[in-house]
Amino acid sequence: MIGVLVSGNGGNLQALLDAGLPISAVASNRNDAYALVRARDAGVPTATFSLDCHADREERDLVMATWLEEHNVDIVVLAGYMHLLTKPFLDRFSDRIVNVHPSLLPDFPGGHAILDALAAGVETTGVTIHLVDEGMDTGTVLRQEAVPLEPRETLEQRLHAVEHRLLPAVVREMIAR
Repeated sequence: MIGVLVSGNGGNLQALLDAGLPISAVASNRNDAYALVRARDAGVPTATFSLDCHADREERDLVMATWLEEHNVDIVVLAGYMHLLTKPFLDRFSDRIVNVHPSLLPDFPGGHAILDALAAGVETTGVTIHLVDEGMDTGTVLRQEAVPLEPRETLEQRLHAVEHRLLPAVVREMIAR
């Protein structure tokens, strides 16, 4: 079963749902994330794990990991989740956490990859699906696909289209292992 961590709109979550993947739980660090509405509409249990409610990130991550395990989660997918996970969480789901990132890593890690690519003036950026480790966007790359920067006005939509195709395919492969 898949647990999905979200922080925002939930476009990648919707792609996973539309692909018919077995999602058993969706968690967020923000109670106003629209992705939670998408999950509830699909009948998937949701929970919010705000840092405000915990002593520190480590405690929050342990509580969240326990909740995911209670929902029989084997694989965790970060679909626009904008917090780094702590070692105790990573240890609980070792080599079973995957992230989608809007650049060709190792280029442009972090939360501003699209803006960073635009500022750098590169001709091509892309999408990376990778395993999550303790670093920021440093885990083993599972799949990448290049996306031309131009035309700039459609870059985000084109990146999202690739994310929505690649992420479900990679997650389906992980389940099959």
